[in-house]
Amino acid sequence: MRIMLVTDAWDPQINGVVVTLQATIRCLREMGHEVDVVSPQGFRTVPMPTYPEIRLALFPGRSVARRIDQWRPDTIHIATEGPLGIAARNHCVRRDLKFTTAYHTCFPEYVRARFGLPLSVTYAFMRWLHGPAAGVMVATDSMRGSLRENGFRNLVDWSRGVDTSLFRPAAGGWQYAAPVFLYVGRLAVEKDVASFLELDLPGTKVVVGEGPQRIELIRRFPKAVFLGALPVQELVKCYQRADVFVFPSRTDTFGLVMLEAMACGTPVAAYPVRGPIDVITDRNAGVLDGDLRQAALAALHLDRGAVRRHAVQYSWERCTRQFLAALVPVRTAEVVVGQAG
Repeated sequence: MRIMLVTDAWDPQINGVVVTLQATIRCLREMGHEVDVVSPQGFRTVPMPTYPEIRLALFPGRSVARRIDQWRPDTIHIATEGPLGIAARNHCVRRDLKFTTAYHTCFPEYVRARFGLPLSVTYAFMRWLHGPAAGVMVATDSMRGSLRENGFRNLVDWSRGVDTSLFRPAAGGWQYAAPVFLYVGRLAVEKDVASFLELDLPGTKVVVGEGPQRIELIRRFPKAVFLGALPVQELVKCYQRADVFVFPSRTDTFGLVMLEAMACGTPVAAYPVRGPIDVITDRNAGVLDGDLRQAALAALHLDRGAVRRHAVQYSWERCTRQFLAALVPVRTAEVVVGQAG
């Protein structure tokens, strides 16, 4: 099957959306499918306001339409709500082509946190963009419920996975005072990293990642260790050496980094909110508490072997088969399930 995937999130960005798409594409190709990725690469781009590391395609409408018409995909999936996603959505609607979308990011909540724009405005935009889709893929039950409450329909499951051969336990110490509490992710207001760094915890707080809040957080929390963005092999070592992974975000749709930490045997501490409640379904894998400090301290006592066993349930192959089952042919509403092409 010829699958066109349209995404505004791509290399060199490092985030859960890009990791998910790249893992899915790898599995699709191993299963014998052709995948054409329409990404910002090859387009004139400008930096996203407040996020200069994210490049947005400039006026991509005609190029995207031409790419779809020339490649003639069997199915089209629009992964993001940026300029490329909007261009693909509009062309499909004009040509009466069926397509699917995915809800990877709590975009309305992010925009409100950063710019103060009311949720009603951005949710109206999101309903407009996703409304014509034959299926809107969501990662968790709680996300599905939230979107239903905000007027979304045609919601279908698409979970997440982790590479357990890469993210795995290993012995090795760290030069920092123990216990080590780790955060990995974007340093931005919607991730609420400050609520982790403000905690009165023993040992050392280590932060991996980049983002618009990095300079501010370094200034406010000089005792924390900021390692910046790391290559994946170095990131794995951080997970392996940490005693607890702290996930302070209240706005994520899933939280792929939690799976990566658990696959390395590192227990998770998080708030009992959408995302963590769907991932930490075993009390032996992590601790959910409205008091994040109590969650972090309690997680120190969990068995790392049990944490790892919880994570290995999440397979990228299983997730990719879910993705395939949700796709639709561009010219009919019949569901496409695993047709090799």
